Amino acid sequence: MTYNVRRCLGTDGVLSPERIARVIAECDADIVALQELDVRRLRSGGVDQARVIGDCLGLGSVHFHPALQIEDELYGDAILTRAPSRLRKFGFLPEGGVLRRSEPRGALWVELELDGVPIQVVNTHFGLGRWERRAQAAALLSEDWLGHPDCRARCIFAGDLNSLPGGGVYRRFAAHMRDAQARAARRPAPTFPSWRPLLRIDHVFVSADIGIRQAGVWRSQEARVASDHLPLVAELELDGSAEAVSSDRQAVPVL
Repeated sequence: MTYNVRRCLGTDGVLSPERIARVIAECDADIVALQELDVRRLRSGGVDQARVIGDCLGLGSVHFHPALQIEDELYGDAILTRAPSRLRKFGFLPEGGVLRRSEPRGALWVELELDGVPIQVVNTHFGLGRWERRAQAAALLSEDWLGHPDCRARCIFAGDLNSLPGGGVYRRFAAHMRDAQARAARRPAPTFPSWRPLLRIDHVFVSADIGIRQAGVWRSQEARVASDHLPLVAELELDGSAEAVSSDRQAVPVL
């Protein structure tokens, strides 16, 4: 799953990492890439949202990277998994440039093991500016990240790219990896905004050696209010042999 949780602030104004955890639990995801988490921020009650969500789900591996730090307050992205895992890399991505102040962006790379098979997972959240996103895409496609020899096989790349299918940034990743939702759904569904989804800006890409069983946007009643994004879920096969199964069940995968 990839899920922009908007600091766990719902469209109803309720701040609740526990509700985000319930949405994730509906899908029973093994690997969860989250964006826009608060850790020890006064505006969110000073809690570690990544840890609260992990504890609610019983996920022992929680890897968080702050893209923004203000004294002891952190804001950033996380990868949660029930599998044994280790942090391979984290870092900041290029910003908007000298003429534009933009929100800092980052990425993290975690290696985990499922059924004895190592899997590389990279999570990120791109900026809003076109040139900013292009620079961030170039950084992640370099040998420091997705182009690294250790990150080319059994790799899952997920996140909020703020890029629509057909856009230059999306096309750059689609040239190197497979879009799970585009492969599995006859009509790929948008993820934003949650109350009336119009934009497909959250994505899961996989390397060619990972099979795609099904993928879609999770649209439960609680998911529609828990954040301003809907979660995107993909069911994958590690041996790469699975054929994509298209489903029109309101773009909601059954996992």
